[in-house]
Amino acid sequence: MTMLFVGATIIDGTGKSLKDHALLVQDGKIARIAPAGEFTGYDGAKVDAKGMSLLPGLIDCHVHLCMGAEGNPSVFMQSSRPDQITMRALEHAQITLRGGTTAVRDCGGKDYLEFAVRDACNSGKQLGPTIRAAGRMICMTGGHGNRYGRIADGVDDVVKAVREQVHAGSDLIKIMATGGVMTPGVNPEDAHYSPEELAAGIAEGHRFHKTCASHAQGEEGILNAVRGGIDSIEHGIFLTQQCIDEMLPRGTYIVPTLAAVFNIVRNKDNGVPPYAYEKAARVAERHKESIRLYYKAGGNLAMGTDAGTPYNKHGENARELAYMVEIGISPMDAIAISTKNAADLMRLTDRGHIAEGLAADLLLVKGDPLADIDAVADAANHVLVLKNGIVAVDRRGAAAAVRMAAE
Repeated sequence: MTMLFVGATIIDGTGKSLKDHALLVQDGKIARIAPAGEFTGYDGAKVDAKGMSLLPGLIDCHVHLCMGAEGNPSVFMQSSRPDQITMRALEHAQITLRGGTTAVRDCGGKDYLEFAVRDACNSGKQLGPTIRAAGRMICMTGGHGNRYGRIADGVDDVVKAVREQVHAGSDLIKIMATGGVMTPGVNPEDAHYSPEELAAGIAEGHRFHKTCASHAQGEEGILNAVRGGIDSIEHGIFLTQQCIDEMLPRGTYIVPTLAAVFNIVRNKDNGVPPYAYEKAARVAERHKESIRLYYKAGGNLAMGTDAGTPYNKHGENARELAYMVEIGISPMDAIAISTKNAADLMRLTDRGHIAEGLAADLLLVKGDPLADIDAVADAANHVLVLKNGIVAVDRRGAAAAVRMAAE
């Protein structure tokens, strides 16, 4: 499909915005960006986007497609057949795309069932976001994620576990450096793997050209992962100045997942396990402060939500931008964190910002998100979602859609 966007403010994902320009989509790519006057005489499909903003599609670096955001998602996971989990994961992926998020990184599924969803969406057999998947999380005996992860103890077993993920077809390696909120009997502040185990697992992942992400909430575990060469710290709740000082020169990313703790805390009485609520309430303010500190220090951030955890719904991923702005991140930076930065972390070189030649993963919203982040954070303001130039969502109204199809 060929279509021309005219009248929108183009926010490109790299910190720049353009007014009085038009953008041409052709053959699934961004074919041309130029002053609107250059397209005089164009007679193809046209989107009148006056008063709107055109952004790259959002990118979420931390989701769990097999989980359904119930109060206790493990109940469904433990009681359902593989086919049920797989079909539900596909539904979650497609809901995510309709919510304006055009690429995701699945940071731990169940028995590789999410790989079928990844392959269907990435091949174009199903319309969904671009997906990168970690496969089974690697954790110690009794550690965070042990109900679904690959339990490994000792350097040799951790290396073997990484090799198993590579062999299964994982796009990245997810390794658990600390305890977490959603696993009973573990403390988020406690380091789990030793520095030697973490370093060996990360090195093996890198040896096979995989990025490595570490669930890391407490200071000691964060430092163990960073010193081992991790690419991204997931959550980063108990960040300290020592962590910041060691992360900045390495270019380590934090994927904040502010939505995860927020949604657990506000749903105390809606089926969230008491142990999860207690831990989430205890860490909530510290989490915000840690992310604020890393942002102010100039650290690399990439958007992630932990979608699938309690009441953290697939399709509502865009709310994370509002949570970032609430803690002091500028709207322009929140957009960059949720597009270009996230694409860089996921090594998506063909998408993630608006430039000629890149994939036409685009989000058109009502209003100006630089003035009011809800223009993008609230999906009710989303007008069009394009995935590789294909219209996934069109809320301009029936008359506009018919007119565009006829042109």
